[in-house]
Amino acid sequence: MSTTALYNDQGGGAETAVEAGQESTATAGAGAAFGLFSADFKKNEDLKEMLESNKESLKLEAMKRVVGLIAKGKNASELFPAVVKNVASKNIELKKLVYVYLVRYAEEQQDLALLSISTFQRALKDPNQLIRASALRVLSSIRVPIIVPIMMLAIKEAAADLSPYVRKTSAHAIQKLYSLDPEQKEHLIEVIEKLLKDKSTLVAGSVVMAFEEVCPDRIDLIHKNYRKLCNLLVDVEEWGQVVIISMLTRYARTQFVSPWKEGALFVENDDKTFYDSDSEEKKDLAEEKPYMMDPDHRLLLRNTKPLLQSRNTAVVMAVAQLYWHLAPKQEVNMVTKSLVRLLRSHREVQYVVLQNIATMSIQRKGMFEPFMKSFYVRSTDTTDIKTLKLEILTNLANEANISTILREFQTYVKSQDKAFAAATIHAIGRCATNIAEVTDTCLNGLVLLLSNRDEGVVAESVVVIRKLLLTQPTQHSEIIKHMAKLFDKITVPMARASILWLMGEYCERVPKIAPDVLRKIAKTFTTEEDIVKLQAVNLAAKLYLTNSKQTKLLTQYILNLGKYDQNYDIRDRTRFIRQLIVPGCKSGALNKYARRILLAPKPAPMLQSAFKDRDRFQLGTLSHSLNSKATGYQELSDWPAVAPDQSVRNVEVIEPVKEWAPLVGKTKSAQSDDKFYSDEDEDKKDDASGSSDDDDGSSSSGSNSSSEASESGSSSDKEDESSDESDKSSTGSEKSSSESEKSPHESEQKKKKMTKKKSKKAQAEKRQQNTSDSDSDKDSDEPMQEGSSSSDESSSSESVSDLDSVSAAKQQRKNNLQPKPKVESTPEKEVSLLDLDDFFPAPTNTTKSTVLSSSLRSDLEGLSLSAVSATTTPVTSPSFGPVKSYELLHHMTGKGLSAKYHFPRQPCLYGRSMVAVQVTLTNGCERPLEEIHVGERSPVGLKIHCFNTIERLDPEASVTVSMGVDFKDSTQAANFQLCTKEEHFGVSIQPAVGELLTPYSLSETDFCKEQSKLRGMNETSATIAMATTGISNQAVAKRVLSVANVGMVASSESHIHRFAGRTVSSEVLVLVVLDLKDEAGDGGKLTVNSEKSVMASMLLRDLKQALTQA
Repeated sequence: MSTTALYNDQGGGAETAVEAGQESTATAGAGAAFGLFSADFKKNEDLKEMLESNKESLKLEAMKRVVGLIAKGKNASELFPAVVKNVASKNIELKKLVYVYLVRYAEEQQDLALLSISTFQRALKDPNQLIRASALRVLSSIRVPIIVPIMMLAIKEAAADLSPYVRKTSAHAIQKLYSLDPEQKEHLIEVIEKLLKDKSTLVAGSVVMAFEEVCPDRIDLIHKNYRKLCNLLVDVEEWGQVVIISMLTRYARTQFVSPWKEGALFVENDDKTFYDSDSEEKKDLAEEKPYMMDPDHRLLLRNTKPLLQSRNTAVVMAVAQLYWHLAPKQEVNMVTKSLVRLLRSHREVQYVVLQNIATMSIQRKGMFEPFMKSFYVRSTDTTDIKTLKLEILTNLANEANISTILREFQTYVKSQDKAFAAATIHAIGRCATNIAEVTDTCLNGLVLLLSNRDEGVVAESVVVIRKLLLTQPTQHSEIIKHMAKLFDKITVPMARASILWLMGEYCERVPKIAPDVLRKIAKTFTTEEDIVKLQAVNLAAKLYLTNSKQTKLLTQYILNLGKYDQNYDIRDRTRFIRQLIVPGCKSGALNKYARRILLAPKPAPMLQSAFKDRDRFQLGTLSHSLNSKATGYQELSDWPAVAPDQSVRNVEVIEPVKEWAPLVGKTKSAQSDDKFYSDEDEDKKDDASGSSDDDDGSSSSGSNSSSEASESGSSSDKEDESSDESDKSSTGSEKSSSESEKSPHESEQKKKKMTKKKSKKAQAEKRQQNTSDSDSDKDSDEPMQEGSSSSDESSSSESVSDLDSVSAAKQQRKNNLQPKPKVESTPEKEVSLLDLDDFFPAPTNTTKSTVLSSSLRSDLEGLSLSAVSATTTPVTSPSFGPVKSYELLHHMTGKGLSAKYHFPRQPCLYGRSMVAVQVTLTNGCERPLEEIHVGERSPVGLKIHCFNTIERLDPEASVTVSMGVDFKDSTQAANFQLCTKEEHFGVSIQPAVGELLTPYSLSETDFCKEQSKLRGMNETSATIAMATTGISNQAVAKRVLSVANVGMVASSESHIHRFAGRTVSSEVLVLVVLDLKDEAGDGGKLTVNSEKSVMASMLLRDLKQALTQA
């Protein structure tokens, strides 16, 4: 039976086939050894046959097994010829696995890989982004200098690819090409400069890594992209965040001045210094100017602060080192909790974090003092971690907590880990040296340890005691005597040498004991370690100088033994000492200074931390961990004395349109026709606007109202949609829009009003130039009118005014079709939006079609009309009724001030990337509110176009204002403070994902073409359960438009509904397809295509909920 047959019968893996091959070979009568070698030779024959078969399924299964072998670390290089034949396969899954294999072995099998370069080049044009990226990855893995031009061309093309994933892969390939051919540096820098401008978070981390590898000194490439990188940092992948933070740390040290100036006052703004009195200014002239932090410096610190909550320990460590090296001293403490949190992680992480904390705790003890218990040693900790925790506890020791720390140390000394116990004794000695109040206590405790059974503990105690005695030698002669008695019991060389050194250093204080110790050491001199012999020679020399009568013979004996010792250091020391202390003709001059040389007073030793000098390396780096400069380490530069020009980081920004602010109190008079009318002008022309009893007056007032609504645009829309909540509003557009909706017989009155179109047109134009607002006067004078006139008269006047306003609006649209000699001050775009107000309510009883000009149609592109002619191109827009309002501030929380907001779904006038938001403010208290404005905003970098300060809002009054918010295509809430003169209230605007879109006009053909480009990872779909029988297209569109601000796309199939939109901020296409083709009539399929996969998923969820509800 053959190996292939066995595989087909059993369906096993590669190992099963090999075992079967061994069995068949042995059964054939061959020897055991031959069978073994035969099996090795044919180990992967079955995989080769499967890779060379004609069945795609067998090839795919073989590649899965090959990749599995690679993942297990087994060598599969001999399969390279068989695998590379499938590189041109049309099966995408198979091609992906082949590319994974080639990336692993292309460098080893360069010759065979070169044969497939043409295939890789074709794959670079593949519609699938994964195939394009994989082809570039394989191409850059072939380490052959001859294909460098091909790689360079491929990298440049990939850098301009539409897919961010492919651009990310091109950034990775830059590093590979640079290592292969450093001469391509200038060309690669051009690509890096282009990729640094990329706005995709997927690319940012990879291109910064390429920047660090190729040209880390070219900080001029970072200037224009600095703020963008700071703002994108939160959304970048975790390992990209680490690289970017490290690069920005180096950048900041070269571009900003030091925030650590001694004696400098740290202020965020100069308001206080601006308002200081002259006398105070004179006093401060001699003082240093207060430190003013650069806004870009502050931007970096604010945008990295949220990353302290990251689940990736490397990101937290990177932010911690950034704050350590860049932040003002009073702000560094905020990283403490995050670093302590990392101590719950794996041992390897703990080791690195504790090393950095040990360095920090030397300079700033107060940072980690509140978390001292977190550094207590646990029984499960390794010796390295125990030693680091011991180091940190020693650094944190002070007069207040030393008693607690010493109690801990007493337990640690008893540890079974001898190395840890010895380190604890050394830590006790450091505490005794640093804190004078506990020196005696520590010495007494160390003396007690001299009776310990463990020689290592005793030896370390002797060494530490020797160092401590140097601080107060006169008070501790008893300790020296006690140590001399233990000399015979101690066998550790370092401890014995320490006792000998103490005897020699204080031989005059123990004149009777020191000679006896010398006698004992002379007996065992030849068997001692070298370090003990050297100290014995020193002790003999010192006793010879102080007590030569008793020790002269012993000294000569020891010097003679040392003269013939095997160690040359001991021989040299012995000859030197003999010439120094023994008088003779050859050493007469030097003998005079023997006592000064050997018995000179010595300074007390300082027990220092092993991490004291590690701060010369950047925290979190390999060099800091090794305490040695590693290859590739880039040192942090010193702070510049004078800050470089910060304008190099400025990027040209389009100036936003200046907005108006409706003021309820005193306002300036209107300067142009397109502004709202002030109360002063209303009072001046109260007589002209107040007469509305006769038909002509009422029609003129209605015409004025309609033209006024056409110029106020967004305000009238707002009042239209929330009329129930703003009955007390003082704006004129609210009144006119509410009246226009009350017309019950509009279709009958149109014909009558058409005969008067010329006169109405003249009246409308005349009214448009006036600066009075009759409707505002009506609102303000409503109590007086109720007392003087009957309800019947007022209702009839309102109905006539409504009819006149409708006719005037129709006439104005017809006049737009004819050229006018007079140019109006209102821009054409505003006119188109305002005309939409007339179309938007769409009377249900009218059937008359409306004709639009080509210019007006282009202005209204993307917006839907309720009634259009059959010959008119349909324009899509949400037309589903009032927009939902959300509560921004409750009147109880706002102490009388309440606020509601909604999204009008109109283009924002303050920026293309902003979403328009309208806020209605109401004063529910009994006193007027003054200076209502927007205060602080968060998150950092949030762009909000605020409304102008409202100087005064009277009791029971309301006002509607417009804002623009750049949500950056994210549903993250925009938080800000709504402030009055006395109070500040924190509020937030939470956008639904559908409000972050704007309608986009596409034909059915273009829609399908764009959708075909957004397959794979860019497509999200779900099955929905809804009753499709008898449901109209309008009902389906209404449900979709109630969720998302998208435009309808004409469809040739009745069961398929298509909608198109673009994100407001980045203008990324979002396509929605609802297929209701279901035989049972109880469901359909909903599909959302977009490069913004997160937004697509959220939109799919909201749409599914809206479509399935009753």
